Amino acid sequence: MIDEITDFLFGLKMTIISGVFLLIAIIFMIFGIDTPIYLNPAWGTVIISGIPMLLLAMTRLVREKWISSALLIAIAMVASLLIGEVFAAGEVAWIMALGALLEDWTVERAKKGLKNLIDLTPQTARLTNGDVIPASEVKLGDNIRILPGENIPVDGEIIKGTSSIDQSVMTGESLPIDKTVGDDVFCGTTNMFGAIDIKATSLSEDSSLQKLIDLVKAADEKQAPTQRIADKWATWLVPVALLIAIAAWLVTGNIERGVTVLVVFCPCALILATPTAIMAAIGQATKHGVLIKSGEALEKLGGLNTLVFDKTGTLTYGNLVVSDIIPYDVSEDELLHLTASCESFSEHPLAKAIVSKAKDDNVEITDVENFEMYPGLGVSCEINSSKIYVGNLKFLNENGFDDDIESDLDKLKNEGKATVIVAKNNSIIGIIALSDMIREDAPEMINNLHDIKTKTVLLTGDNKQAADYFASKVGIGEVHGNLLPEEKLDWITRYQENGENVCMVGDGVNDAPALKTANVSVAMGSMGSDVAIEAADIALLGDEISKIPYLKKLSNSTLFTIKANIIISMAINAAAIVCSVLGLLNPVTGAIVHNAGSCLVVLNAALLYDRNFDKKSKNSNHNHYHTHEDGIHTHSHDNVEIIDEIQTESGVRHLHAHTHPMNRHACENYHN
Repeated sequence: MIDEITDFLFGLKMTIISGVFLLIAIIFMIFGIDTPIYLNPAWGTVIISGIPMLLLAMTRLVREKWISSALLIAIAMVASLLIGEVFAAGEVAWIMALGALLEDWTVERAKKGLKNLIDLTPQTARLTNGDVIPASEVKLGDNIRILPGENIPVDGEIIKGTSSIDQSVMTGESLPIDKTVGDDVFCGTTNMFGAIDIKATSLSEDSSLQKLIDLVKAADEKQAPTQRIADKWATWLVPVALLIAIAAWLVTGNIERGVTVLVVFCPCALILATPTAIMAAIGQATKHGVLIKSGEALEKLGGLNTLVFDKTGTLTYGNLVVSDIIPYDVSEDELLHLTASCESFSEHPLAKAIVSKAKDDNVEITDVENFEMYPGLGVSCEINSSKIYVGNLKFLNENGFDDDIESDLDKLKNEGKATVIVAKNNSIIGIIALSDMIREDAPEMINNLHDIKTKTVLLTGDNKQAADYFASKVGIGEVHGNLLPEEKLDWITRYQENGENVCMVGDGVNDAPALKTANVSVAMGSMGSDVAIEAADIALLGDEISKIPYLKKLSNSTLFTIKANIIISMAINAAAIVCSVLGLLNPVTGAIVHNAGSCLVVLNAALLYDRNFDKKSKNSNHNHYHTHEDGIHTHSHDNVEIIDEIQTESGVRHLHAHTHPMNRHACENYHN
């Protein structure tokens, strides 16, 4: 009951109303409007902001055995009321309420992400006999039928049928995984195509998805909110303030001086020092497309020394594109034409990517006959009386094709690429490989992190070969693949136990536990899952991972501002205490000086908002490639506006060109 009253009165609406009462009291003072003490408008502030503050101080002192800054403010408020200084009492109470409100805004963690994760759990299960029951009533060994497009309600083993399963929710893999009889499937993952029957191997409360939910909850509970600096110092601030106030009263014989000491000693400016700077920094980051949800994250960012990345959707775009077309005895266009035509009736992600490639390259897609789809294997059709087969190696082998293409398949697999094999009539005519594309700014960002002595690590659910390939492309040295969510979490914990300050960057639901556990966590905002975004401390709304160095600069400046604010507030308090003891300030003027100190701290913090931390050098987009034998030289940089062509005596043509839309200058040398 006490907590509910405190939360209500410390809320935004009541704090605004409390401030209105205080403003009216100030207007009365300015215009010399005298009112009986019991009609002073500041009583509204005392009641609205003072009562919950008094309850908070007593609760912490009695229930939690905690001497907090609220206790010192409560003492000053009560002492002011005892000598009839209602305005002074209301002023310190309102500043305290405002500080609490600001801090709540900066450290509040939304719970919506956990709800989204829980919503992934199917509520019903369809038994093979046709009965639909609540997922919670599924028993071990029950046979369950999963239709195309449905989420799997429990962990299980396939006992009938083949399909492709989108298990990105668990592993983050960008490609659906082909599954057949005997393969395991996870709760919450999606059956893409064929109907399958599974045997339940776990109950809903023991499923993989539930374990993921439990990991997020446990990690969230470990993240206790950081105490305010004023509260950390309150154990000695309270007795020191009381001693000085009592000494001033006894030495001067004037109780008003003692009360004034208590008023100006209140650490309201100190309370505002951290949340105001953090709010300004959060606003600054928002302008640059970065959402920061935790003040604690800003503090820790500057000291991170290990940056851990997920792969899919983080270092890559998370979209499949055709990367290789390998024809055998046909042209590339003919291979793409036949494959895209056959795949045009399929809903598989690989098929859609191939069809998209054909359309982009203006390759004709013709109508087909006798189209058939084999879930988890491939498709077949007839084009101009020729039989076309498109699928995986197992599918081609089952249809009598045994051509020796293992070396090409192994090479593509080691590069982390998915492959589609194409056969026409009696022979295999080619392979089309698909891959997730690396973000253009990823290699430069990784290089910048290495320049500032930051360790980089790749943790991914993809197979080890794919992980190694992508890591080599961006320059990450330490790689761990084939990881489930709990294994990613184990690696984060292992680094922390070794004394490393870890920042985790991810985008998927499967990253949520690791994001929660890392010292600082960053999620890709525009394409990342809601769960990952809510679990992370920071979200990159434009998915620009190059913003991480900017975040470190912002963190360092925010820490400097907080420290400066603390020094300013302590200096003002010290000067005001001396003036109070000397009788130069009374409770009302002391409250005004006290309020002025708080305003100065807020104004200093506000300067953070317009600082420019995202400066980029003119040559930041600089690329250079050179091959002597072929005579090919390419060079690009910004801010060049010339177009010319020079023919040299040696027969080398030198071409300069600038394209304004890309703000890029290109230079090529090649032999005629």
